[in-house]
Amino acid sequence: MARGALRSPLPWLGALLLVYLSAPIVYFLYRLAVTPARGFHDSGLFPAFWVSIQGATIATAVVTVLGVPLAYVLARHRGPLVGALGVLVMVPLAVPPVMSGILLIYVVGPYTPIGQFFAGHLTESLVGVVLAQTFVSAPFLVVTTRAAFSAVDPTLGDAAAALGHGQLGRFLRVAVPVAAPGIRAGMVLAWLRAFGEYGATVVTAYHPSSLNVYTYIQFASTGLPGTVAPTALALGVAAVAVAVSRLVVVRRRRRRDHQVVPAPRQPDLPAPAPLRFDVDLRLGQFHLSVAHRADALRLAVLGPSGSGKSALLRCLAGLYGPGPGPVAYGEHRVEAVPVERRRIGYVGQGFGLFPHLNVWEQVLFATDADPGIAAYWLEVFHLTGLEHRLPSELSGGQRQRVAIAQALARSPDVLLLDEPLSSLDAPVRLQLRRELRRLQREARISTVLVTHDPDEAALLADEVIVVVDGHVAQQGPTPGVYDRPRSPAVAELLGVRNVALASVADDGLLRCDAGILLQARTAGLASGTRVLWRVRPADVAVSPAHQPAPGPTHGSAVLEARLDDLSPLGGRVDARVALAPDLVLDADGDGLDGLAVGAPVQVRIAPDAVRVWAAPAGPDDDSLGLAAGGPTGRRPG
Repeated sequence: MARGALRSPLPWLGALLLVYLSAPIVYFLYRLAVTPARGFHDSGLFPAFWVSIQGATIATAVVTVLGVPLAYVLARHRGPLVGALGVLVMVPLAVPPVMSGILLIYVVGPYTPIGQFFAGHLTESLVGVVLAQTFVSAPFLVVTTRAAFSAVDPTLGDAAAALGHGQLGRFLRVAVPVAAPGIRAGMVLAWLRAFGEYGATVVTAYHPSSLNVYTYIQFASTGLPGTVAPTALALGVAAVAVAVSRLVVVRRRRRRDHQVVPAPRQPDLPAPAPLRFDVDLRLGQFHLSVAHRADALRLAVLGPSGSGKSALLRCLAGLYGPGPGPVAYGEHRVEAVPVERRRIGYVGQGFGLFPHLNVWEQVLFATDADPGIAAYWLEVFHLTGLEHRLPSELSGGQRQRVAIAQALARSPDVLLLDEPLSSLDAPVRLQLRRELRRLQREARISTVLVTHDPDEAALLADEVIVVVDGHVAQQGPTPGVYDRPRSPAVAELLGVRNVALASVADDGLLRCDAGILLQARTAGLASGTRVLWRVRPADVAVSPAHQPAPGPTHGSAVLEARLDDLSPLGGRVDARVALAPDLVLDADGDGLDGLAVGAPVQVRIAPDAVRVWAAPAGPDDDSLGLAAGGPTGRRPG
């Protein structure tokens, strides 16, 4: 312990409690060593000890069978009824044990209807001991197990549902194994509480005597000498139980014969199943309303964080039930089909791998997974040789590959990917992009990709939906959407640079919203027409104010600007030049080395380099929830 920590009062306060807790035990052990007649040969000692062992074990079994499902329900649901049930579970902790026994006598006593039905055998018997121990120990298991279930990642349940497992399967195969350490701790606490129960037991079953009742009788008749043996037994049992609860359960690697990976078998090409949907969903104050009819197999949903992309994918998977509205995979309407009965491959955020299963068990977890096809996808994603590793033993890229292979092992009709590459390092992300593109090309599976990366959407989708604040900002074939974004705000989301609004001032002349006049090919658009225009950064020629701007001079106007930023990026230099406070363009910054930010510059843009198209009628940028301060959506300040 550090010297500074010793000067703090906290260790000393803790030490006082430790001394108080350990002193009686230490002194008892001393008395046990020096006392000649300890009472271990008393005829009633071990029968009473056996009654306590039996009762605590049976009570713990009953509490486990009934309490674990109750804890699962309490952990997964909210509301007044669940709150009331949680309070009811805690009542045995608040009521004194003797009063707990009296409460039980009101129900199972020899003169109650239930007691008479069992001919009075529910009390003054081992059954009475078990009833008392069950009542007082149940809260310890339920409370601990409820906390363990609450800590289970809910995305694991979603992943299991998408892999074909119903409610019972998700409980037994996911929730219970993942929460097993907490369940074991709750069982140990419940057993210890049941074994140590006296008050309720002495009311419901004075005979046969439990170890605690026997100890009290010995104390009342002979004093402390008669309590040495039962106290020693109780301390020994407590020590064993605590030691068991502290053991780290080491999971043996499963290398059984039935886990031998079979020869890979290439899956059959699925029937094309482009998606159709008209989703309308409210989550609190958030409203998601997106409709689309896909004509291609590869669809991307692009948008900023909080725009509703993941919620839309969950609707398509069926994780919100039928409420959001019509969804069809190809020509088959599926909104009324439970998620576990849809043939989908769903990869949510965070990989969704089960921590207690190795790689081979992961890819076979779907109810209809094919071992040969699973082996094929392991080979495709370069996972051969990793079959017996747990998720904690894999890199991020390997875990992502396993999650996709898991989804594909059942040969789904639709593959739904929720930002599958967002948490990966750039080199790994680039490699997986290529693998996903190859997968889409070879497997011909209908894919919906949710992403906030415009390059990812452009590479992996034939159609794209841009979603902002739960509504469609633009949708259509990917080349058309990227070529002609409907607003500067959408252009920012698409990663398309140098897009701005303007009006046609005259044939061949644009008047930008910032008041700048720009020469362009207006293609016969009438004067006053609202348009969007775009110029590639490579076509924006920039030079210091005292030097002529490079590039063709015929028909190109020289515009005065200010250097807003200069960014060296590996082998190139990016520049940003401000023609006006609300008109900032990206440009090639080569040749501007040494120029200070804020310095005056000259900008030359050839008319042929400016693309112009009519601005769509409808909401402006502000209605999209993006305060665009310039052609790239840059916010002021």
